[in-house]
Amino acid sequence: MVEINRVTKIHGSDGSEDTLSTPITAPSLIDWKVDYGCFSLGQAVAKGSNERLLAELTRQWKLSYEKNTVRVTDLFIITHKTFSYLYDDYATLELTGKAPPDASHEARVVAAYGISAPQRMDRDNFRLNGWVGRTETLFGSQWDKGHFIAHSIGGAVDKCELNVFVQNRKLNRGWSAQGKLYRQMEKFCFRNPGAFCFSRPLYSDGSAKPRWLEYGILKPDGTLWIEIFDNFEATI
Repeated sequence: MVEINRVTKIHGSDGSEDTLSTPITAPSLIDWKVDYGCFSLGQAVAKGSNERLLAELTRQWKLSYEKNTVRVTDLFIITHKTFSYLYDDYATLELTGKAPPDASHEARVVAAYGISAPQRMDRDNFRLNGWVGRTETLFGSQWDKGHFIAHSIGGAVDKCELNVFVQNRKLNRGWSAQGKLYRQMEKFCFRNPGAFCFSRPLYSDGSAKPRWLEYGILKPDGTLWIEIFDNFEATI
């Protein structure tokens, strides 16, 4: 079952709908920083409350995203099984005339998060293979169709295509040093059912291809394990 909770956010200090504007400079990695050691997050972790932690995390992610996305946004949450996806549905804003058509701006995931629920069923590759077309033809040999949330811990493609994104092949397949660490974090979630984890794409333009990926896990001892990965490694 897919649950949707829509929250529309229109930029504009007077509350009016704003026209598309582009930042003078592309957001850098430091611009996307969230202070996970801040008081409110620290309190949430200390109290061991996933609900409180989740509320604070999503608030921080929204603030960070809106700060670095200087255009109209339409944020809502889609829940599929044990994971939720905070999503910016820019495409619908274009279709309804609330934003001007612009090929350089795409609908995209703001964050994917939830509870690890390992599954041993076969991947739904029939949906993955059909997503937008052949990977190398469209994107090039250095890219894969990656998952924000791995299939092995409960991520899906069928009925949840927004879980798929254009990912650096070396990172996705664990071929590089950072790829090995990325896989290590996914394996930790698989070996620890019930662990809270998240994947947050960080963008440098208006597209849906992340420039960086921030991956986080709430460990059993209450600490947050967070790493940032370069999705453009050896591609630029």
